[in-house]
Amino acid sequence: MLKHLKDNNRNWAAQKIAADAGFFERLVGQQAPEYFWIGCSDSRVPANEIVGLDPGEMFVHRNVANLAPPQDANYLSVLQFAVDVLKVKHILVVGHYGCGGIAAAVDGKRRGLVDHWLHPIREVYQAYRAELDAIADQRARLDRLCELNVMNQVKNVAADVFVQDAWARGQELAVHGWVYSIANGLVTDLDVTVMGPDSGA
Repeated sequence: MLKHLKDNNRNWAAQKIAADAGFFERLVGQQAPEYFWIGCSDSRVPANEIVGLDPGEMFVHRNVANLAPPQDANYLSVLQFAVDVLKVKHILVVGHYGCGGIAAAVDGKRRGLVDHWLHPIREVYQAYRAELDAIADQRARLDRLCELNVMNQVKNVAADVFVQDAWARGQELAVHGWVYSIANGLVTDLDVTVMGPDSGA
């Protein structure tokens, strides 16, 4: 069962060893990534590949619509591990255009539990309703909502006690907001980087 995936794995491992004989030996050591990616679960958004990093170079947390909700224990556990244990230097909150979670949050359809998860996006929509409703093209409106969601999640991350405590003890840490385009493979920096308790997104 799933033989093609196991075959793909063996081919991938062989290619890695052919290009770099010590690749896996180095991975066995403790991971020490400088980057923590908070992104969407969408299968078209492979975090490491997008920025050209190998396994071990970026710590990754993914969920529907790249949310960083302060009440989610899973996200908070990963954030604390990234900040307190791994001592990452950069937290990247990365949304993507064409996100199904963004569209599902505001299309009025009921889907069950995921509606509760997506509630923060509806709050962002309400907060920026005048701006969003002024955008006639639906795709452009959803793209803007995607950007606004990333900005809101950057604020959530920067306001979290683990991040605030890291800054208080002088730890080097920056929180960034990016959006990835599946259409061309490029990331856009939304210029909302927060580098300390006194800088705002």
